[in-house]
Amino acid sequence: MTAEFVVFWILAVASVAGALAVVLPPFGRNPLHAAIALLITFTCLAGLMVLLSAHLVAVLQILVYAGAVMVLFTFVVMMLNLRRQDLAGFRITAWKVVGVIALVALSVKIGILLVAGLSGFDNVSASAPITNDFGGIRTVGRSLLTTYLVPFEATSLLLLVAIVGALIVARRRDGGAS
Repeated sequence: MTAEFVVFWILAVASVAGALAVVLPPFGRNPLHAAIALLITFTCLAGLMVLLSAHLVAVLQILVYAGAVMVLFTFVVMMLNLRRQDLAGFRITAWKVVGVIALVALSVKIGILLVAGLSGFDNVSASAPITNDFGGIRTVGRSLLTTYLVPFEATSLLLLVAIVGALIVARRRDGGAS
């Protein structure tokens, strides 16, 4: 058993545990605790990316998700100003039942795909060797600005529309002029 194998399993278990802690009690009840559990998940996923030799993706994971997105989540949690009575009580609602049914259906589908995929795994061989600049900044940047330019720009336009929409909705809730 190699050290890389041990590190993989530690990161994988910690990432799944962190993801479960985001939604399951007792951490899932408090939004700040859930945000910290999400931060642990993001960090473990970045570690898994490092094990896959995707260093650029790992750095971007830390900068964008563990950094910027978590700061945004924390600000939203603090702006909500939830009291203890707002966090108490667990009720079974129709949406929670639908969510559990969807989770079971998704788990069954993933299990079927895994069994089908693993049965043909013996015939898979490495067809293309990985070059030294694979996943590097220059390669990813060149791909984003040549091959994937239209989806990249469409994503930025979609984010701009989402930000403008959020500002309009926030302005209407505050009673400002619309």
